[in-house]
Amino acid sequence: MKRWTRQTDPFPRRWLIAFGLLLLLFFPVAQAASDCAPECAVDPELRQRLQEAMSDAGFHDRFTAEVWLLDMSQRLQRWIKNDKQRLEFLRLAHREASRAGLPAELVLAVIEVESAFDRWAISRVGAQGLMQVMPFWLKEIGRPGDNLHDPATNLRLGCTILRYYLDREQGDLRRALGRYNGSLRSPVYPEKVFAALGQRWFQR
Repeated sequence: MKRWTRQTDPFPRRWLIAFGLLLLLFFPVAQAASDCAPECAVDPELRQRLQEAMSDAGFHDRFTAEVWLLDMSQRLQRWIKNDKQRLEFLRLAHREASRAGLPAELVLAVIEVESAFDRWAISRVGAQGLMQVMPFWLKEIGRPGDNLHDPATNLRLGCTILRYYLDREQGDLRRALGRYNGSLRSPVYPEKVFAALGQRWFQR
């Protein structure tokens, strides 16, 4: 299975992003996760992945593509006004997406749809934070004291979950997004993510 690869040169990287997203949309690739799907509430494999993710202290940020940061910062400005906070968030989002083997642009699209980049967001069913992670997972993985409104914690769990569902669905991104949102049989949520991805985050 090919992993998402990075390039320091922004021009070939655009083609890699386009190719990678096409693979995610149309071909079997990998596996990921959301929290709202009731059938996965006690999924032992997902629980193990989350435990491993949260025990990994290797927060090594190797991202040096300043062109990407500048581009995405301009696109994100409507949601996060402060320049410093916006860049810090983008570095974190890119690091966690890369760790999980996901395109950072896809993660940004999911966050836009899930919380509109509001770290304090809480859904009507209790999902919390940027990627709307259900709080029961903290208890399931033995970390009840962690805070889902902390962006680092939320992104680490959210990206791990999305990756798990993508693997489970053998690279079918539409079904993986449906599982992430807990709406597997409805096309509404995946279409929202695809629209956000195409309109705002995909690099042309």
